[in-house]
Amino acid sequence: MELKRMQTEEYIAHVRESAGEDSQAYHDLPKIITQGDKARPGYSKVLQPNYTEFHNSKVPPRISDWKFCGSFPSPLKSNPYQTNLGGAFVSDNETVLSDIVSHAKISTISREFMRAGPREFLAFHPDSVKAAVVTCGGLCPGLNSVVREIYASLTKLYGAKNVFGIPMGFRGFYSTEFHIKELTDQSVEYIHHQGGSVLGSSRGGHDTKLICDAIMDYGFNQVYVIGGDGTHRGAMKIFDELREREAKVAVIGIPKTIDNDIALIDKSFGFDTAVEEAQRAIKSAKVEAISAPNGIGLVKLMGRHSGMIAMYACLASRDVNACLIPEVPFQLTGPSGLFHYLEECFKTKGNCVLVVAEGAGMDLLKAELENAGKDASGNVKLPDIGLWLKSQINGYFGKMNVEVNLKYIDPTYMIRTVAPNANDNLYCSLLGQSAVHAAMAGFSGVTIGLVNTHYVMIPMDEIANTGRSKVDPGSRMWHRVVATTGQPSFNSN
Repeated sequence: MELKRMQTEEYIAHVRESAGEDSQAYHDLPKIITQGDKARPGYSKVLQPNYTEFHNSKVPPRISDWKFCGSFPSPLKSNPYQTNLGGAFVSDNETVLSDIVSHAKISTISREFMRAGPREFLAFHPDSVKAAVVTCGGLCPGLNSVVREIYASLTKLYGAKNVFGIPMGFRGFYSTEFHIKELTDQSVEYIHHQGGSVLGSSRGGHDTKLICDAIMDYGFNQVYVIGGDGTHRGAMKIFDELREREAKVAVIGIPKTIDNDIALIDKSFGFDTAVEEAQRAIKSAKVEAISAPNGIGLVKLMGRHSGMIAMYACLASRDVNACLIPEVPFQLTGPSGLFHYLEECFKTKGNCVLVVAEGAGMDLLKAELENAGKDASGNVKLPDIGLWLKSQINGYFGKMNVEVNLKYIDPTYMIRTVAPNANDNLYCSLLGQSAVHAAMAGFSGVTIGLVNTHYVMIPMDEIANTGRSKVDPGSRMWHRVVATTGQPSFNSN
């Protein structure tokens, strides 16, 4: 049995006794017990493996499943400058549970994903690596940090020499309008302090055959794809085509969406920065609202399908009187409507700060949606709920001859173009490192995600097809928002 960092429960208990105040450092390591043993004192659960199910559905694909791969000792073990990493190799038997909320009296089940991290043996000799990095979709804080860390991990940790940046999304692989550039120490040195993507990014442009032909023609054997669920569906097609061609190419995804609506993972990079920047807009809206009679500060934030940014920004700021998100329908008129609540805010506070996610209230804009069209990624172009609300609010109080001073703030493009904050910068670095470890070990068709604070390899099709993560209106987190804002349900039903 290969244990590596895992040890038996008895060994862990012994180490904890001898380590004293440092025992917590050993507490979270997996503890192996003999098959069939019952729970020990101090432990209330025994987790039994279902290896057949795990092997059939959760084990990440490996290039060696369809193509011969060599086996090269990791330089992290032999290179004296990386000996600290050489002591932390991860076994393929180490997994992370997805469903951690359990029941004290009855059995529960959980999904599990293979833990990401450096492996002791590699499928690619560093000298043979020719890697390509591409960013797709909309901008998001942290894109450059991920690109930089992929480059640094390949070149500094593993000693690879050929890393290239694909310009302007998927089309950059094959379009003669753009030119693929080799990344260097000088070209990436300071990019983690910049917003946007130094590679450029775009929606659409996916043509599986042209992309795969270009990958084969350029000789790329590692492809790192940074993008959301649509990008991952494209990356999955690339992976399937390259596997069909029996090509020795690792396709690794890094999930990106500023809306934080990718399922399975704890959060997506850039989200913390987005919430932080959103508060700046809310603070400005608050100043505007309290500085005028019947002042209203209306802020529209990102969130086509999920109100995560709006929800967390409202909770963090504590200055918001109403939060409108796609998951919770609202109405304007009637005793439970938004207009009546605004009137109450004027009476009690003299002002109101209103935050609306871009996908909220689309049931009130059905006519506009029918004629909205779609963008290059196939997403419906949503009508501007912020401008519509501004018009409706001004029109309602205008008919009542009630003075209102409404200031509308849309910080969307300011938020998504800023550099990442410290927390997101660290997160991006660890995602990039984990992606490189996965590719060097020969995994493919996987995306790197944070699950219950641990970095794991998730089969790419699960990210692409599981659906979006949304705010649960029955959750305690949403109830905290309602308690903080004091808003009613805005719905007579």
